[in-house]
This record gives sequence, C-alpha cells and structure tokens, in this order.
Amino acid sequence: MANNKFTVLGRYLIRFSGQPTLTRSLNGNFVRFVGTTAKKSPSTLKLTLKGLGLGLVLGTGYAGYTFVTESKPKAHLVNEKEELFFLDKFPNVKITRSIVNPKDKSGLKITLFQYQTCPFCCKVRAYLDYSGISYDIVEVDAVLRQDIKWSPTKKVPTMLVKTPDGRFLQLTDSSMIVSVLASFLRDPSQNIVELASYYPNITFMDEKGSKKADIMNKYFLMFKDGTPRSLSKEMLEEERKWRTWADSHLVHLISPNVYRTKDEALETFEWFSDVGEWSQHFPAWERNLMVYVGAAAMWAISKRLKKRHDLSDDVRGHIYDALDKWTDAVENKKTPFLGGKKPNLADLAVFGILSSMEGCRAFSDCLENTRIAGWFYAVKEQILRNRGLLP
Repeated sequence: MANNKFTVLGRYLIRFSGQPTLTRSLNGNFVRFVGTTAKKSPSTLKLTLKGLGLGLVLGTGYAGYTFVTESKPKAHLVNEKEELFFLDKFPNVKITRSIVNPKDKSGLKITLFQYQTCPFCCKVRAYLDYSGISYDIVEVDAVLRQDIKWSPTKKVPTMLVKTPDGRFLQLTDSSMIVSVLASFLRDPSQNIVELASYYPNITFMDEKGSKKADIMNKYFLMFKDGTPRSLSKEMLEEERKWRTWADSHLVHLISPNVYRTKDEALETFEWFSDVGEWSQHFPAWERNLMVYVGAAAMWAISKRLKKRHDLSDDVRGHIYDALDKWTDAVENKKTPFLGGKKPNLADLAVFGILSSMEGCRAFSDCLENTRIAGWFYAVKEQILRNRGLLP
C-alpha cells in the first residue's frame, strides 16, 4: 500500500473556521488536506493597484512588494479553485540565455521567466543551480512585461515545465516551485503534474472583503513512500520554519535598504541593468525607462513598505538584526550550513534573497557589520560548483 500513495509531511493546511476539508483521490486513496490560518501583516488594495498600475515594480522591489500583497490574513475561503494552467505550445518569446549542465539527469525541460535581481527569482535560480539542473531563461521587461502576456498571473518568477504529453505546465510562486522540483528530484518516478496538484491555489476574502489567493503547502515536500530515512521530522520542521522566515520577514527588508535614498535607488537600478544585461536585451529607451523611472518609483514605494512593516528609519539596523539571527542559528548547528555539511532548502532560500542585492551598497554594509560573509560565500561556492554553464 505504501507504494501506491503519497505521504504528505506535516499538517498541510490549518483548518479554516466553518470550512470543509479538502480531499484528493490518488490511486484509490485519499490525501486529506485540512485548512489553516496564519497571522500576517495587514494590507491595502490601494497600494497594490498603484504598484501594479505603475508597472514599475522591478527586480527586488517588485518581488518584495508582490509578496506583501500576497501575505495577508485570511478571513474565509470562497468556493473557487484554480486549476493547473497548461500551454499546448511554447509561447513566442526570445530565450535570453541557457544554463546547460551535461551531468543533468533529471529529464526536465524548464524555462524560467524572471527579473535577474528579483529576490524570488534569485531564490529559484539558487535551487536550480545547486541542483545542477539545465534550464532556459527569459528575461522579462518589468515595465511592459510582453514576454509573460500569455500568463494568467503576469508575475515572476514563472516557470514552464514540459510535461510527458508535450504540453507546458506553468508553476508560480518561488517556494512552491522549489518544493515541487525538490520533491521530484528526490523521486523522479513521481509525475511532475501530479506533484504540482498537491499545492492548491486557495482563493479567500481578506478582512477588508478583498479577494486574495495563496498557494497552500508550499513549504512542504511530498514523498511517495514516506519520509526518507536521511530526513528527520525535526530537520524538515526547521527547514520549513526558516524558509517561511525568509519569505515573511527577510525579503521585506530588501527594498527599504536598497532603495533607502534616491542615490542608492539609482545605483541599485544601474546594477540591475548591468547584471540583467538590459542594454543587450532591450532598446535604449526601454532600458532608460526601466532604470530612471523605476528607481524613482521604487524609492517612493519603499517608504510605504517601510511603514507597512513597522520599520524605523534605521533600516540597516533591521537587516543587521535579521542576519545576526540567521547566523546565530547556523552557528548553533556547529556545521557550515543550517542543513549540516551541505546547504538545505532554507540555506538556498536565504542565500537567494540576499544575492538579489549583492551588487548594492546595502549588501556591502551587511558584510561589514554582520557575520554573514563566511556563510554566504560558502553557499555561493557550493552553488557555482554544481551549476551548469552557458553554452
């Protein structure tokens, strides 16, 4: 019987008051999901619409802001379910570059639609590179976003995975993407589409009556034959705890720091342009629009994000405290990484988010005022050792 059903680790969803449980049938067995409510920071629809309307939620600021709008208290579910989204044929877009690893035995055909310096995109790339997976990249223009006009979500990161029947499955949300791929790589006999279905998108109304959505189970791995002996319950719980912390706290400190002043905001966008090779991939006018208008917009938006997350004017102090907390947790393990001798998903998540500001003044200040450097560059070395190369 164990070979015919999945063991879903942990309690996937905490029960929503008055709502029925969600059950899924798998090979004649039922996996029972129970709903949960987590306390998160309040939100306003006004800021969301303003940010989206500007179309300038670029790179780090865009991803941090997007997460703000998705991380709100859930009042109650509504009877709506988003099905998995497939494309019958690959969209007409330009592949910006390809990472090719001759040792990749996954059999996966992956295309990542991204902004190079978006912290959530950086998190996905950190996992792909550490895992030695080959993949294509489409660098999206964050202003016009023409390369993701086919997508219902219009957000990055968005990933297309080719399925056995020749279609293309869309995966969204960085943590869900990592969990699906990590579950698959631990047991490639699992069906990637079936795995994706275990991360349902739940629609709900927030406390202000606005419709919201979130992907449930996104920090959980799915195992076909029970928990592997190499992983203990405590290890998995700790990994989920810090992955959640990275998304719910650390990422919200990025924008207020990299856009702290007008000068820093412009420096940050100039760096975005360099590492994203905007001059190569976009016309000069489009590149300049992204840099100058984007920097001004994100400097203004970062002030609201700072207020939203109850940050004082000493935003550097907040990120120093967060990095000290993370470093303490790693050092208490008395191992190079939180995952032990090798990075786990929490190490890769924290690294990915921090790498999104690696070329910024804020990151240099973090290296000088915290103990993060040793761990950060140790993870980077592991990632670069495993990643594929440009052909």
